[in-house]
Amino acid sequence: MSSNLRFLGPVHLAILAAVPLLAAIFAAVQRKLAPGSRVLRFGLAVVLLLDGAAYYINFAWHGERLFPNHLPLELCDASLFLIIIALFSLNRTIFDLAYYGVLAGASMSLLTPNISEPFPSFTTVQYFVNHGLMVTAALYLVWSRQARPRPGSVGRAMLALNVYAAFVGIFDFIFKTDYMFLVAKPKADTLLTILGPWPWYIVTCEGVAFSIFLLIYLPFRQATANASSQKAWREDASRNSSKTI
Repeated sequence: MSSNLRFLGPVHLAILAAVPLLAAIFAAVQRKLAPGSRVLRFGLAVVLLLDGAAYYINFAWHGERLFPNHLPLELCDASLFLIIIALFSLNRTIFDLAYYGVLAGASMSLLTPNISEPFPSFTTVQYFVNHGLMVTAALYLVWSRQARPRPGSVGRAMLALNVYAAFVGIFDFIFKTDYMFLVAKPKADTLLTILGPWPWYIVTCEGVAFSIFLLIYLPFRQATANASSQKAWREDASRNSSKTI
């Protein structure tokens, strides 16, 4: 993190607090719209799409080469594509993957941002807008009851994460890049800083990712269990009522 944006300082805390607040506002607005309204979902998807495009337009504007070091191959890039598709389509499989990628990945990028330029600048503001709106979008879809992770989604998300990491790792090996920090840790202090040297921090990340995935699925597991219990109770009550009659 740059020296003028202090970790968990007033500005950083304000950014972190704004994300769930904005998601709650969007969810409240969605509930007041006509059932099935897509205006807010589509609008948020378009904003995310334009913000992501602005990052690469800025590189091109300054004459930077996109290949091979500035391609959208980071985990948050994949999560961005997935959450945009989820906003447009409400596809359950896509949302399963986007939910974990965003809340475990983008939220961590907000908490321990990997930025080197002074704040505010175009790239640092774009960084926080991008990652912040990704988390906002995932929470908004859940809180407005338009989407939720399904049973078994933790395992599917872990499988998808490892398949994607394998693909990115091959790209890193061939083109001498460091997407997903599979080759070296970022220079800024992040969660990876405390997870040991290469390559052990990659192995440790597996356990950390699985733990976070389980944690953010826990509310839905409990809700599913409660719903199953209520259904069983109603069925028992109906059978007993039938026997009495």
